[in-house]
Amino acid sequence: MTLDPHQMCFGLNEELDRSSIACFLQLLGRKEFTEIFAKRLSSDEIQELVHTLTGFLKKNMSEDEYHELFLLERSPHTHSDNS
Repeated sequence: MTLDPHQMCFGLNEELDRSSIACFLQLLGRKEFTEIFAKRLSSDEIQELVHTLTGFLKKNMSEDEYHELFLLERSPHTHSDNS
């Protein structure tokens, strides 16, 4: 299920929560938003946000997934024949 931002809703059921958080995270990643939001965060808020998000990433993603899906790079565990 793909949602428009005005359709986001949390707490009704797991499927809607998952669709809503996916939409929410996509909105957070928009360049126009991030440039303004980043300028307004304090150093402590930046540290807290990074700590919280990296904690969720470590808990819910393998190291390979982190590198491939989040950092958009080849995983350090992926070996090619051309190495």
